[in-house]
Order: sequence, then structure tokens, then C-alpha cells
Amino acid sequence: MKTLVLVFHPHVEDSHVNRKLMDVAEKVDGVTVVDEYAAYPDFKIDVEREHALLQEHDRIVLQFPFYWYSAPALLKQWEDDVLNIGWAYGDYALEGKEIMVAVSTGAPAECYTHDGSQARTMEELLSPYEAMSRYVHASYREPFLVHGAATSTEEQLDEIIARYPTFLTGR
Repeated sequence: MKTLVLVFHPHVEDSHVNRKLMDVAEKVDGVTVVDEYAAYPDFKIDVEREHALLQEHDRIVLQFPFYWYSAPALLKQWEDDVLNIGWAYGDYALEGKEIMVAVSTGAPAECYTHDGSQARTMEELLSPYEAMSRYVHASYREPFLVHGAATSTEEQLDEIIARYPTFLTGR
């Protein structure tokens, strides 16, 4: 199974978590990593290139930091441009593929419960990605969550990040 990791972080070079996730992913056999902000700093997405990448892979991972209950702007632009009618839906070019998200949050996991400060679970907050996956006839898989980027120790984060290759490959 070939896995494509699309990283959507506007400042990944300064990232506490997403840079480490990228570095780990780049070392995994069968995994292709693309820094989308480096590829499209002007937000002018090469749709044909993105379609080709998506078609070459079986599993697509959207990796991003969670900003104000959403993703960075380029991911939304990518969805609008790339997941277009007649390709993603209509012809269903992603049918049978797996779509996953790898998301980092600044707050710890206990904030993302009905009793926590966010009053919502991450599954609820990430439900648009599940809905999108269903709409394009792809399978949505359980997300990879890195909570507490702002409050965890390096050792705690490294322990979580060490599990990323297994998430990416399913092995």
C-alpha cells in the first residue's frame, strides 16, 4: 500500500510537532511526503499534479495543526480546487482509497471532551473530513492525534510521534 502524506502547515520549519512528523514519515518505505505550503506558497495549486499524486497512492493522509477548530487556509483551498466535480465526485477518482488525518493540537486531550474546555470531541470537530471522505467514496480511517503540543514535554511528544509510522502503514 502506497501512502501519501500531504502536510499543510504554513510554518512547518518552526513547528514543534509537524516538522517531526514530516521527518519521521519521510523515512518510512512506501510513503511520499509533500509540504504543500512549500509547493504552493502563492496558493496557486497545480490540480493536475495533485490529481496524479492522489491517483498513485492508496492511502491519503492530510497532516495539519488544528487552528480555531479548523485547518490552515491552504488545506481548504486544496479541497476546493482538487476535490472537484467530475473528478473527486461524479467520476469518484478516490473511490476505494483511504483518507486519514494527522492533527496536532496545542491543548491537551482532556480539553477535547464534552466536559472539557472545548465541549466537543476531536471526532466531532473533525467530522467534516469524514463527511468529505464518504462523499468522494473513500474510506475514512481513525485520525492520528497529537494533543498538547504546547504543554507536553519533548519526551511525551517523541513517544507519540514514534507511533506515526505504524499509523501511516497500518503495520
